[in-house]
Amino acid sequence: MKQQRRNYGQYCGLAGALDVVGERWTLLIVRELLTGPCRYNELQANLPGIGTNLLAERLRFLVDTGLVRQRAKPGSKVKMYELTAQGEALREPVLALARWGLGLLGAPDAEDVVRPRWGALAVEAMIDSSAAGQDERYEFRIDDEVFHVEVADGEVSVRHGKSALDPALVVTTDARTFVEIGSGRLTPLEATLTHRLVMDGDADATLRCSRLLGLVG
Repeated sequence: MKQQRRNYGQYCGLAGALDVVGERWTLLIVRELLTGPCRYNELQANLPGIGTNLLAERLRFLVDTGLVRQRAKPGSKVKMYELTAQGEALREPVLALARWGLGLLGAPDAEDVVRPRWGALAVEAMIDSSAAGQDERYEFRIDDEVFHVEVADGEVSVRHGKSALDPALVVTTDARTFVEIGSGRLTPLEATLTHRLVMDGDADATLRCSRLLGLVG
């Protein structure tokens, strides 16, 4: 028998949204899929603490509501989960929540989990497009994850993988340090002096990138 899901019973846009994405783990599943399609076992590995039955139930619900779909990986029978256009429309609300939440983070506990793949989404949340400078690229190497920010004609985009053109700045660090910088608990200078962060690029590019991410005024 299909379980009846509870709802707020309120004729309100916010209540309607929370009826779909307000349950525990749902937005974190969306976060994972905002960084790209994932297999079931990849989702489970990146969501430590969620039971396999609960993950399966949440995914079924998201598929039923039209936010997520399954498709075969090109050239393979392996099934991938990915966001539909409706699910992708959650990008801006999720980025806004992530940006707001960075200011709430305290010192990380030893058992807190952090994944380098979350770095691209964190950067996207931090970007202030009004601070975009000259056309150039900034490459981030966070543990084993590589992505880059491209500034072109005043538009800013975050792309997975290495930059096809030479980046003006290469930032190398670990995921925990990166989140601490994003939350304001650690400055890029402090991280550099303690050898937790390496920035390879000229001073002007470093300053432009820092301004773009809201790390300096």
